[in-house]
Amino acid sequence: MRELRIRVLAGVFVAAGVLSWAGARLWNSVGTLPSVPLAAPIVLALIAAVLLSTALSLRARLKAQRERRPGAKGVDPLMAARAVVFGQASALVAALVAGMYGGTGVFLLEILDIPARRDQAFYAGFSVLAGIAVIVAALFLERVCKLPEDDDHNNTGAEPVA
Repeated sequence: MRELRIRVLAGVFVAAGVLSWAGARLWNSVGTLPSVPLAAPIVLALIAAVLLSTALSLRARLKAQRERRPGAKGVDPLMAARAVVFGQASALVAALVAGMYGGTGVFLLEILDIPARRDQAFYAGFSVLAGIAVIVAALFLERVCKLPEDDDHNNTGAEPVA
């Protein structure tokens, strides 16, 4: 399993932001700019919380297992691999969604004198922050599930538990 690359996530974020900004300008010229939902930052924040709690739980269980504490629950490798895949997918989607709302938010900064658009700009900004939180939590989860490097095999770096 390959690690998430921050460059890829940043590229997705920037590309989605530019396309969203251009789309928002086009839609506004027609007069039908879609609104930014209030639920967007809430859902992204919930996903970040789930990823973070999963990472903290796995980290505690792996630490207990390494210290050979009596009664320590082991970590099923398949469950850890599924958690990492969920984290990677969440990070990619969060980069896309945060870029979309970021581009829309940048466009909305031009028309803050309208109260409804001002609220949507705040929702877009909070969505970007929550999307970044998802990405950080996913990277942390991936780091928690890494195996130490194995010098006997190809030296391409550590891989997540699988």
